Amino acid sequence: MSHRKKVEELEKIRDHIERSELSEEEKSDSFKRIEEWYAEDKAFGTLYEKLAEISPAVETLLAELGLI
Repeated sequence: MSHRKKVEELEKIRDHIERSELSEEEKSDSFKRIEEWYAEDKAFGTLYEKLAEISPAVETLLAELGLI
C-alpha cells in the first residue's frame, strides 16, 4: 500500500473516531496512536528512500520481505 493510501486510511479512521460515541479521553488516545502510526509510516518512507539511494537492489529486497 502506498504512503498516500495509508494516509488516506488513517484520515478515514480519524474521521470515524471523531464522529463516534467514544469519550473525549478515548478519542484523544486514539488520535495520539494514529499520529504515532503516521509518523512511523513516514519514517519508513524516509528510510526506504535513503536505502534506495544506496542501491537499487534495496527495492527488490524490501519487496521480497513483503515490506513494500
